[in-house]
Amino acid sequence: MARTEINRSGEMEAFVRVVDRGGFSAAARALGLTPSAISKLVGRLEARLGTQLVHRSTRKLQLTAEGQQFYESSQRVLADMDEAERGVAADATPRGRVSINTSTSFGAHVLVPLLPRFMEQYPQLALDVALTDRVVDLIDERADIAVRWGPLPSSALVARRLGGTTQVIVASPAYLAQHGTPKKPEDLRAHRQLDFSYRRRVPDWPLRVAGRPVDVPVQGRLRSSDGEALRQMAVAGLGLARLSRYHVQADLDAGRLVAVLEKYNPMEVEPIHAVYLGKPGSLPARVRAVLDFLVAELGRDARFDPRTPSRSRNARQFNPGNIDGPIYARV
Repeated sequence: MARTEINRSGEMEAFVRVVDRGGFSAAARALGLTPSAISKLVGRLEARLGTQLVHRSTRKLQLTAEGQQFYESSQRVLADMDEAERGVAADATPRGRVSINTSTSFGAHVLVPLLPRFMEQYPQLALDVALTDRVVDLIDERADIAVRWGPLPSSALVARRLGGTTQVIVASPAYLAQHGTPKKPEDLRAHRQLDFSYRRRVPDWPLRVAGRPVDVPVQGRLRSSDGEALRQMAVAGLGLARLSRYHVQADLDAGRLVAVLEKYNPMEVEPIHAVYLGKPGSLPARVRAVLDFLVAELGRDARFDPRTPSRSRNARQFNPGNIDGPIYARV
């Protein structure tokens, strides 16, 4: 049978409805077809693929491993088809599901508190939020958007600047009462340092003495790949940590943490970007809505300033405004 004669989308929709509704009869009622017609469509699909997708019985329906994989892929394909049709309509409304990948700290302290407002503003959008400090590949993780800190190496992602944040060395009042407060960079050698353990970590704490940069090596007895875990360790009095200021601002305001060595803080601004695949002018409405929302909300947040140019020694300067930046790398 020629490819043009195959109703691939019809077979796919019938299969997805069978799984969603839990049986052929329920799927038939939803699609306005007979159970035998639905069964033939699924059978034709299995024959064309050369594999069994479902185990049939009189009491229940169970997916095979191949069926589960095809079901998940078919959901995305059908959703994209629906969105493609809605996207060209004059009254197109953002709808569908958007997958966001970001760090645990940004998720806990920024993104999650914004979710009630987002859900109210976009009732037809759904979000999948994955929190990890591990840098992921957007294609492998099937993520629509990832939030990234620092300079971006060249590759095939588009970057949109959300804002910037500085870093600060912090410790709990209890830790400082027991171990003393460091007054100058060399004092750090006598203190417990809490460090990151992920592959792209910065091995030194950058400071500035008499206008000159000084890198203090970090020898952390306690390490974690999760910035939120390091924050909790610092609050618990386990040592000094260097974290993004937005991450610990609430703790500083409440007195749970104290900033140290601020006299030597270079106040380097780490840019924060949302990165995604595709072209700025042809984004799905659902992805564009999330990006616009994040830009607007972080622009109102005093912890971030999207207009601040990066002063990091390692960062490139680009995109100082709230517009889509040049094509950058998969990071």
